[in-house]
Amino acid sequence: MTPRLATARLVLRARVPDDAEALFAAMGDATAMTWWSHAPAESVAALRERFIARDDGSWRTWAVTHADDDVAIGFVAAGEKRAGVVEIGYLLVPAAQRRGYAREAVGAVIGQLFAEGYRRVFADTDPANVGSNRLLEALGFRREGLLRAEWETHIGVRDTVLWGLLRDEW
Repeated sequence: MTPRLATARLVLRARVPDDAEALFAAMGDATAMTWWSHAPAESVAALRERFIARDDGSWRTWAVTHADDDVAIGFVAAGEKRAGVVEIGYLLVPAAQRRGYAREAVGAVIGQLFAEGYRRVFADTDPANVGSNRLLEALGFRREGLLRAEWETHIGVRDTVLWGLLRDEW
């Protein structure tokens, strides 16, 4: 289950197929999707079918919305990898970036995950994804390693930086 979370400016709720239209601003945008392991969605319908409606339940995904409306401006996802360990990922639509929303939303999810008893949260990012790497460092994550040629993506074979945060560091 994906619990509803609230921050000073945001509400995070379970993502639903109808969020595809709003999220297409990010997931259909080549620049916004540069650092993802898959290419941008070709259409709203393709996004809904391929990435939202086919959710297999292995990840919990929160739609990030402003507190005063219910339109998705991004999402934060968490997938349990083994007992006590969860991976996170996130993306905001371009118009919502660089306003502190990612830090607020990702921080709320991390707080929830640790409250649920997870001992470790990790993320992997492209070394060239400066914004995401700065966000993780600002949230207290530690850079734990570099995996060379880890991902074969729509922009080529890419390295990945591993970031980790332990509950007692939060």
